[in-house]
Amino acid sequence: MDLEKRARRQSRRVIISEIIMVITVILTVSVLAFVVSGYWLGSDFTIERQGMAQIYSVPTGADISIDGSSTSWLQRTNTSKTLSAGEHTITLTKDGYDSWSRTININEGLLYRLHYPRLFLKNRTHESAFESSANFATVSPDRNTMLLINNTTKWQLFNLDSESSKPTSLELSEILPFSSHSTDGSTGLFNGIIKSAEWAKDNEHVLLEIALDDTTNWLVLNIKNPAASLNLTKEFNLNLKNVEIYDNSASNLLCIADNSLRRIDVPNKQVSAILVPEVNSYDHYEKEVIFSAVNTETDTSPYYIGIIDLNNTEITKLKPTSSPAQVIITRFYDDKYIGIVENDTFFLYLKNDFVEKSVFPLPFTPTKIKVGSEGDFIALSTGGRLAVLDMEAMKLDDWTTGTDTFGWLDGSMVYAVKDGNLNVYDFNGLNPRTLATNVSSRLPATITSDKYLYYFRDGSLIRDYLYER
Repeated sequence: MDLEKRARRQSRRVIISEIIMVITVILTVSVLAFVVSGYWLGSDFTIERQGMAQIYSVPTGADISIDGSSTSWLQRTNTSKTLSAGEHTITLTKDGYDSWSRTININEGLLYRLHYPRLFLKNRTHESAFESSANFATVSPDRNTMLLINNTTKWQLFNLDSESSKPTSLELSEILPFSSHSTDGSTGLFNGIIKSAEWAKDNEHVLLEIALDDTTNWLVLNIKNPAASLNLTKEFNLNLKNVEIYDNSASNLLCIADNSLRRIDVPNKQVSAILVPEVNSYDHYEKEVIFSAVNTETDTSPYYIGIIDLNNTEITKLKPTSSPAQVIITRFYDDKYIGIVENDTFFLYLKNDFVEKSVFPLPFTPTKIKVGSEGDFIALSTGGRLAVLDMEAMKLDDWTTGTDTFGWLDGSMVYAVKDGNLNVYDFNGLNPRTLATNVSSRLPATITSDKYLYYFRDGSLIRDYLYER
């Protein structure tokens, strides 16, 4: 009998324990789901919904101050921080470095990414990497290689990621169009002007637009095997414009040839039939191409915006326009977006159903469009004036570099050389800083591997150290 009573008591204890455990698990999961959804218990014991800021920096480990108050010593970049909905000022500091600050707006239940802040070492050392007679230079997408172009057919490649490397020569006399030789006949003289340069993602091919006399040549340069380079203009004898790379290795190109959109197969040296006639401008994301073209089928509107999938070459008309438009297509998070510039207005659409997301009046008519490497901003510019759409904040900022020429120091920082000063800014014009003086304005500046800052001064490529040596 005693054994039966003990068994029943133990069974009850086991059942009660399991019920308590199940209830605890349910409550824990519910609380976690509650927190993950952005809800929190406020100081007055009311439930409020919060958002989250994901804060990265270069270098990592910067101290985070929010609204003037330093957070726990554990709260350093790179980290995520739960914040109440509304405006917050984020300030990043690190011993020996300058500071960075921005006011952001946190939305309930949403993540705000700050992935681009960069702090610069205050007392940097620098040295001359090598002497250069280049009149044009361009940097690979991984920012490890610089191609330096001079007025001969011997160009140079330089490894930016190594302190000990020396430039190597590319002999291009059989590839480049040139009009004369040196007095002793030993060196080809290149008299062309480089109008644009686009690198393939493999960091081994460069698409060059070269003005020579009254003609424009498009050259796909293979820096690993120059003999495999191809002069597109000479090969196809077409009036080429707006040539772009749309794969990783410059094997496939898009172009406007005789006013029509076509595709170029570089290895097989073939040009496709017309994909879209009478195209004014286009942009591509993977196999999808957005374009502005002349409307040849109706009198209601002279132009239209369309999209074509290169897998099946089927054209879809999206909207009519009264004038030629500039277009872009990009991805941000999991959504694709289409941007259309008509005169002084920028229209942003969700690509999947072509629903208008936002309309932004512009303070000027842009001539160039650049999309951030993560699709996090769209920069519209003319000269040194920019209107930048921050996709995270869905806010347009208008600002100027103070000079007609500028470049991109990395994926999200703008540099401009004014009065010899190398000035840098976040993509939205915030956090301006001067990094160097007596800098050449006609050649680029860049950062590589978050270790070195490069710029040109008095015929030398200068290397600044971004870390303590």
